Amino acid sequence: MPQPSQQLNTASIVPSSSSTGPASPNTSISDDDRYSRQILFPGIGAHGQQMLASAHVAIVGCGATGAAAASLLARAGVGTLTLIDRDFVEPSNLQRQILFDESDALQSLPKAEAARRKIALFNSTIAIHPHIADLVPANIHELLAPAHLILDATDNFETRYLINDYAIQQSTPWIYAAAIGAYAATMTILPAPAANPTACLACIFPKPPTGPVETCDTSGILSTAVNLAASIQVTEALKLLTGQPHLLRRSLLSFDLWTSERSEISTAKPNPACTVCGQRLFTHLAGEGRPHITLCGRNSVQIHEHHRPVDFAAMRDRLTPHGQVRFNDLLLRFERPPHTLTLFADGRAIIQGTTDITLARSLYARFIGS
Repeated sequence: MPQPSQQLNTASIVPSSSSTGPASPNTSISDDDRYSRQILFPGIGAHGQQMLASAHVAIVGCGATGAAAASLLARAGVGTLTLIDRDFVEPSNLQRQILFDESDALQSLPKAEAARRKIALFNSTIAIHPHIADLVPANIHELLAPAHLILDATDNFETRYLINDYAIQQSTPWIYAAAIGAYAATMTILPAPAANPTACLACIFPKPPTGPVETCDTSGILSTAVNLAASIQVTEALKLLTGQPHLLRRSLLSFDLWTSERSEISTAKPNPACTVCGQRLFTHLAGEGRPHITLCGRNSVQIHEHHRPVDFAAMRDRLTPHGQVRFNDLLLRFERPPHTLTLFADGRAIIQGTTDITLARSLYARFIGS
């Protein structure tokens, strides 16, 4: 058995497949009380609230935008949420990621699981399905198939184009959202055979951005920009989930809170020449050209080419002579300055302290195995 000094606090750790538990039998809150002010709003009403209760939304990414969106949807009474995130909570997240606290950062809890726990504290009546995973072509159908709507809260276009391919192929609506610096942007995508389909992501951006791309690690971010993006995204989601697609904004909206500059690009009609929604070529879904090793910001490299179960206790024994090791049921952290290796239960890893893919691969092979 691991010694307490070598473990993270595991007193409240539960498997990542768990959903929220029932409310205490002695203190229950009725839906009439919980949602009374929202039901009073004419756009929702009692019928709309029932529709929300039966809805299932998947949120891809539980960082700043995803945490805010998950909180808003849970408080609104969306009955089932699937939360997908590959990362863990760090101290720098606390400035803007509203579902997490200092304890989550100190334990390095996976964001999807930390979000599940926090949501359970304010709405124990909805189902939360957290998945500590990177969304990739191999698992996207399994993870997203049950959802009626997909919310993008990712930090990279690689995953966004993958979501777009899947959504167009499966005719599932999804909502793009982004925030960086003081800038927020959203766009709702309604694929055919919707009565009035919109442009898809590839219609507006046929190719991913090239060259250096701003991130919150390089350009910073205001929590207000995050919350604006999530609020607009979730409001559009509520319109869809209550059967009011005619009220959706049909544009790519961007707004800079610091300069008050605003712009909109129409997305009212699909581009007939679009390779995705027009020609139905799903190259990202097929995994063409997708790297097994990806950079994931903050001086880190993610390695997700290995798919194998990890025995954390055995790995702890193996790594302890080489550096500091902490682990719980969900991940293991191995610190060997100047690098930190975070290993997940499926063999995926994030190596911090380098952006050199060759070095990251070497560290993984040396300490985890090739």
